[in-house]
Amino acid sequence: MTQPNPPSSARRGLVLSLLATPVLGAMPAWGQSWPAKPIRLVVPFPPGGATDVVARALGERLQARLGQAVVIDNKPGASTIIGADAVAKAPPDGHTLLLSGSTTYSVVPALKAQLPYDPKKDLALVTIVARAPLVLVAGPATPVKTLAELIALAEAKPGELTYPTFGPGSAPHLAGEIFSHESGVKLMPVPYKGSAAAALAVVGGEINLAFDTVASAAPHIKSGKLRALAVVDASRSTALPEVPTLAELKYPKATFEAWYGVAAPAGTPAPVLQALSRELAAVMALPEVKDKLHTAALEPAFLDAEAFNAKVRSETAAYAAVGRRVNITME
Repeated sequence: MTQPNPPSSARRGLVLSLLATPVLGAMPAWGQSWPAKPIRLVVPFPPGGATDVVARALGERLQARLGQAVVIDNKPGASTIIGADAVAKAPPDGHTLLLSGSTTYSVVPALKAQLPYDPKKDLALVTIVARAPLVLVAGPATPVKTLAELIALAEAKPGELTYPTFGPGSAPHLAGEIFSHESGVKLMPVPYKGSAAAALAVVGGEINLAFDTVASAAPHIKSGKLRALAVVDASRSTALPEVPTLAELKYPKATFEAWYGVAAPAGTPAPVLQALSRELAAVMALPEVKDKLHTAALEPAFLDAEAFNAKVRSETAAYAAVGRRVNITME
């Protein structure tokens, strides 16, 4: 006896359920089959910097855990835009990843009007893996030993105390402008071509102050060539445990956090992103990875995708406000 056809609504429901079954069944397979080939980890900076330290620490351990090569691909230029654009346009299969700093994720989107990719739509943020705290230091020609003394001197000489930047919108420039705004003093930014030239200028007494990375400044601080006044971060640095933070010195809103995060092309399947996040969490928990970062004056960290996205939204808004206030734009 022939069974009657089910009502059209029931037929539609049956078809939809049948269509959904292969998709749901395939989701774990993405995670299980990834990675199927070597992973390219794009670093939008030249070789040899702090980002390379993080990239190699992660790459070595990911390679051992995943059984696939992790190749570091340095693509410097255009304030990290060249490397970020390469990842944004790569196939979204989890085999091309970006490891970059907060410059890429929050500074550039806040201060540059035109980009070849959409930071919000073309990149999937995965995890933040490390912090690179800055420290405010005084050079030998600047007669201050504490932050309070610096502020008193700056108030007495408005606009006369100088600090080096790497151009408009660079981390030292933003850190200096945020500190000036929150402390009520006026400092004078002076552009230099890079951190090496800037460090020599401060050590040589050509420049009064610097907002430099702990990694770069710590050797000069320990040798007595520079005096550390405050860590420009929410927490103390492992490399300079005796130096208080700006937050401890009653300037919690003057902090500037530099950090490194991993992203993938937008559209990368969720199971792959989840598998990658789990692997990165496991790698960042390894004592040898923490030791390697501490040796380079970096701080291990782990923020998941939700916290990563929230941080980027908050910082982008804050840096855009700084840019409008003092007319900073990135060309």
